[in-house]
Amino acid sequence: MFLLAREYLSLLIFLSLFFGAIFFLEILKELGVIKNISHYLSGISKDYRVQVILIAWFFECFLEGTAGFGIPAAIAVPLLIGLGLPPIRALVVGLLGNSSPGIFGAAGTPIKIGFATLNVSGVPFYAALFNFVGILVPVFMMWVITKGRENRKKEFLEIIPFALWSGFLFLAPSFLVANYIGQEFPSIIGSIVGLMLAIFSIKIGLFVPKNNLSISEEKENIQTMSALRSFTPYIILVSFLILGKIILGKIGISIGIGFKHVFNLFNPGFMFIFTGIVVILIWKSGKEIYMKSIKPALNGATIPFLIISSMLIIVQIMTNSGNNFSGIPSAINLIAKTIETNLLPFFAPFAGAFGAMMTGSVTASNVMFGSLFDMTAQSMNLNTSIILALLVVGAGLGNMIALADILVG
Repeated sequence: MFLLAREYLSLLIFLSLFFGAIFFLEILKELGVIKNISHYLSGISKDYRVQVILIAWFFECFLEGTAGFGIPAAIAVPLLIGLGLPPIRALVVGLLGNSSPGIFGAAGTPIKIGFATLNVSGVPFYAALFNFVGILVPVFMMWVITKGRENRKKEFLEIIPFALWSGFLFLAPSFLVANYIGQEFPSIIGSIVGLMLAIFSIKIGLFVPKNNLSISEEKENIQTMSALRSFTPYIILVSFLILGKIILGKIGISIGIGFKHVFNLFNPGFMFIFTGIVVILIWKSGKEIYMKSIKPALNGATIPFLIISSMLIIVQIMTNSGNNFSGIPSAINLIAKTIETNLLPFFAPFAGAFGAMMTGSVTASNVMFGSLFDMTAQSMNLNTSIILALLVVGAGLGNMIALADILVG
């Protein structure tokens, strides 16, 4: 009972994070910030292929890093349709962008909460390393959007260098951040740094196609504020997250109510909420925007919290079922024995992909399979960090075909 109580205390952090992320995002939607950011991103280049990469790759990676849980695709798909993409292709491209950044999505939730009871000291490094497979995701996006066009082969081959370059620009900073800063920031900082370098590449003509191609002659002018004002909320958010990690990251409050638990004062969810309040004050908006943002945030956070907490109960019961008077091993031990094979590193990514597809969440997939693969790896004397990293990378890739995200998109 105390073990479950401890896990629910950890899940309260997850609840506050998801609530804060949606609360912050709803405020930006109400203020028109999201539409303006899309306007400026699509205006960086006149080539529709480059525009798609900027929105469906870099912008989605950033949204996944801050919010996650299907939100990036839900925001990006309408923006892609606005560029002129057919709805189905816009949906597919939006889902592709909801893949690699999910490994460190929602400020590190998949590892922080998904592997909450496990030793994850080496997981961020290996996960960021294996995640370089995501360099191909922008290429897949280009394959989808050029399909059926008159000069499809030429249009596709022309954009491959920039697509691969864009994949590298996000993943390389993400790898460095995962090693030197923490698991909360790879998708956030990686997308920001990658976007800035991509814009610089476009300006100097590096890897971009010589001919600008368009699929929509007329676009609705949705610019209502300057570029600096549009990006200011995210500048404030990233600043608060980094400062919070540096100042509060090593400070914890120990509590004892039948068990010992340490609350870390750094909580990304509180940073989202605080940033949202600051943005409202800067914009001098009315109080009604608070209520408009709080309700969808509560609704959006409740269901994932109930799903993941219920799964965690089952996992913990199975893990600790060996504490009995009959001497029967725990359910996790019994299942782990059945998958002890030298092919475990090969099966781990597929298990993660299956879990993310069924649950619609990298975090939920990690909760479901993390303890099982960790215990199996230990019994086989394998590096548990590598196995767990393969599991979470597979879940990130499986997230692009998650049933829940498809419906949301």
